Amino acid sequence: MVDAARLEQDDLTTDDFEELEDSPYAEVQASVSNLDDPEMPVLTFRTWFIGLLFSIVISAFNCFFYLRYPAPLITPIITQVLSYPIGKLLSRILPYRTWRLPRWTRRLGLPESFSLNPSPFNIKEHAAIVIMANISTSPAFGLNYTLVAEKFYRQHQPFGLDILLILTTQMIGYGAAGLCRRFLVWPASMIWPQNLVFATLLNTLHAEADEDEKGPSRFRFFFYVFAGAFAWFWLPGFLFVALSAFSWVCWIAPNNVIVNQLFGVSSGLGMGLFTFDWSQIAFLGSPLVIPWWAEVNTFVAFAIAYWVISPIMYYKNVWNTAYLPMSTNMVFDRFGAPYNTSAVVDRVGMKLNETAYQEYSPLYLPITYATVYGISFMLATSIIVHTALYHGKEIFQRVRRARNEKDDVHMRLMRNYREVPDWWYLAFLVIAVALTIVTVACWDTYMPVWSVVVAILIGLIYLVPAGFIFAVTTYPVSINLIVELVAGYIIPGLPLANILFKLYAVQVLNLGLYFVQDLKLGHYMKIPPRATFSVQVVATFVTAFVQVGIKRWLVAVVPDLCASNQSAHLVCPYARSFFSASIVWGLIGPARQFDIGDYYNPILFWMLAGAILPVITWLLVRRYPNSWVRLISVPAALAGATFMPPATGINYSSSVLMCFIFQFVIRHRFFKWWSKYNFILSAGLDAGTVVCGIVIFLTLQLPKGGTISLNWWGNSVYTNTLDWQGVSYKMAPPEGFGRTSW
Repeated sequence: MVDAARLEQDDLTTDDFEELEDSPYAEVQASVSNLDDPEMPVLTFRTWFIGLLFSIVISAFNCFFYLRYPAPLITPIITQVLSYPIGKLLSRILPYRTWRLPRWTRRLGLPESFSLNPSPFNIKEHAAIVIMANISTSPAFGLNYTLVAEKFYRQHQPFGLDILLILTTQMIGYGAAGLCRRFLVWPASMIWPQNLVFATLLNTLHAEADEDEKGPSRFRFFFYVFAGAFAWFWLPGFLFVALSAFSWVCWIAPNNVIVNQLFGVSSGLGMGLFTFDWSQIAFLGSPLVIPWWAEVNTFVAFAIAYWVISPIMYYKNVWNTAYLPMSTNMVFDRFGAPYNTSAVVDRVGMKLNETAYQEYSPLYLPITYATVYGISFMLATSIIVHTALYHGKEIFQRVRRARNEKDDVHMRLMRNYREVPDWWYLAFLVIAVALTIVTVACWDTYMPVWSVVVAILIGLIYLVPAGFIFAVTTYPVSINLIVELVAGYIIPGLPLANILFKLYAVQVLNLGLYFVQDLKLGHYMKIPPRATFSVQVVATFVTAFVQVGIKRWLVAVVPDLCASNQSAHLVCPYARSFFSASIVWGLIGPARQFDIGDYYNPILFWMLAGAILPVITWLLVRRYPNSWVRLISVPAALAGATFMPPATGINYSSSVLMCFIFQFVIRHRFFKWWSKYNFILSAGLDAGTVVCGIVIFLTLQLPKGGTISLNWWGNSVYTNTLDWQGVSYKMAPPEGFGRTSW
């Protein structure tokens, strides 16, 4: 059996694929069927009815609650569970009459005939529904631009701009995703662990019971775990919240500054090691799915950066960070208070008030925020260098349509279906880019056309390198900070343009990755590629119009939408973050912080370190190809370390502990149990926890303005600490600290 740790090393041989008629990876063997029934219907009436129903309802629900804080979100695992009984119900009640379809419809992946109820509800229909629903669960980041413009900059935005921002970012992402199939979907080594949970649950729900198997069936096991997770989450989710924010050392010494800074989970480094809340344990991704080698890479990088380097720099008061809280994603002024952006903004014309800025304060970053900037800069360069060294030959050969990796059984089975031509995806991409240029040029976006092209190119350049990391580790690559930095330099003083630049660069990458992930799910479930294309395109357009409709309806009927004291808590938390970032990186700009001789200029040199480290590991792998050095992946380690803040140490430490138990110990000692139950256990824990969280929110937090609560020690002990107050190690002097001129 081929070790999963070899995913990043590109040393698989043809013999690995010819060992058996299956994937050479144990994870895929345990989750994905190596059989296919080409006659199984896919694009049935049930598929479209349930898929469109979920696309409309879920995108509306998530868009509404995206603007609220606190709020739950419906996740893909929930849609997968809920769509199953609906599909079964329709297969019982729909009539069996059949109609023949025109011949030309076969080019779209449609069957020769049409029936409302052609067969029992099957796994391919279910998978197609899940793919449609996955698109609807994606956050409506594109709406942040118009929300900020309307609610914070008081500039009305037309419907056309709203809908084109959503559609163009999704269309560019989808077009690019399709063109990346040969790199990120077809190779067996691109296993996409997050899809294995979906595949396992789909196979579990549609599998026939095997009486010869010992122990409960996967189907029964899933619902046991689901019920247990649902029941348990009432404790950390409502009854005993301290089990979630498990900063037990701080409870013992609530007034000790250093203890709270090291062990706290709000403004501290979270050295308490564990939490009893599955949503906290799986904050970085389910540790039952993340490969062990990737988890180790991430935890080592995190521990070095945040448990060693950051505390040393903090207590030595590097960059005056000791006057600020240890860990937060806020920026501060020279008095140690959160930076008051309104104090330096000229509301007439929304320009920086230079006089007010000079009288007030420059920006100061907390130590973990400065560290995550450095890690993000390292990631931006390391992922490009790593891809060139480890995957450059493969990319070159695949561009030339050569093959250096033999097809696995799943790819061979998929060759029975007509592939989607590249020009379909290329047309999508070209049309979307053209519409983007029209959007920027025809509406007053304050953004030069050339700059939006640069933003799109940044997202496209990082798509394949980030896809290699996402496909084998489950860690998405964040380019938010580097994009804000670039935008602040090339289009300075334009806050709305800064948001739009960030929107296109980040969303092209993020949506491209999630579209590729769904393409791989369709690949695993043996859905004809043209059928996958059809459901993704339809869901993209439906979701876009629903999200824009919900947003514009709320703007029309809620006059104080996004106000901090909005009675229904529709405070637009993400739009507020975009607004603050537009002030910091658009108006004030990075040049005042990162130019040569400025305060944080040394952080830029982390880019150089990021470019050098993959070269060192690559040379070591070539020198010692069979040593543990081959398990090191610099971009994977850095990508996982960019979640903090808002993540804390307990998210990392509890995740690595659970991953060690399930992905190392149980996998190696109890492989049969692991292959049968591991991924379905992850699905049950995710589903039960999310459903319970939604129930708690709708029944106890939403009514009466969130005043329903249990006031006792278990729900207050973690808040009665210096950690929760966000104290600093040093008290800022009355005259302020840091530079005397800026």
